[in-house]
Amino acid sequence: MDDALRNGLWNLLQIHCWNNASGYHLSEHGNQKLAELCNKLWILHYKVPLDTLPNNKPKALKTIRNNFFNYKWFEVYGFVEFVANSYPRYSFRERFITGCNHLLENEMSAYRFVDGVITRVTEQIEIDEIEQAIGKTSDPVADHLRRSLELLSDRKTPDYRNSIKESISAVESLAAITLNIENSTLGKLLNKLEKEIVLHPALKTAFSNLYGYTNDEGGIRHALIDSDKVGFDDAKFMIVACSAFVNFVRAKNGNRE
Repeated sequence: MDDALRNGLWNLLQIHCWNNASGYHLSEHGNQKLAELCNKLWILHYKVPLDTLPNNKPKALKTIRNNFFNYKWFEVYGFVEFVANSYPRYSFRERFITGCNHLLENEMSAYRFVDGVITRVTEQIEIDEIEQAIGKTSDPVADHLRRSLELLSDRKTPDYRNSIKESISAVESLAAITLNIENSTLGKLLNKLEKEIVLHPALKTAFSNLYGYTNDEGGIRHALIDSDKVGFDDAKFMIVACSAFVNFVRAKNGNRE
């Protein structure tokens, strides 16, 4: 992360967060939202005693600023991601994330916000597929994809193996929900899904093979998943492909109803 990107992210925080406050004390009437964000930062992000948070707003922001400009590159992304999901001001999240993604693109960063998570997915069509598949729901399909995205996007200790497992589990859950069948494997579900929504045989075969890539007798596992060779590109391909398949099946099922 170069200075231009770090400075740009701080400027977006300044515009969208710190400037939306008044007076000199966090306890003042117009600063409830900022005070709530600061409480979350001290408790959940910095993980320091709350009584070290100054009520004096300039002092609190000075502490936040000093921390920000001393962060390692991945800590900057972690902080920006935390603020994006923690500041309760109305419509802040959407505007801030949009601004961040424009900046990240202009500064040629390898990262973008995807469903509130900063991750190494930069193609807009891929971002759209993932966000559409996750949506704003909390069903098992979305839960698996969100977890896959979190594991893929952990900038300190990414877990690509389990990200892949969560992606294919999302497809398995989708097939089970669509067919209203429990306790079955994706291979068997795809055979039934092919007839249920008129799934093209070639597409069914493609996902059967993709499932085979992640599956053996023990469930969602494969020799590749156990090797050190599986990496970001493998996990990214899986979450994008599985998200696209989720969107495709939902659209086909919706057209059938």
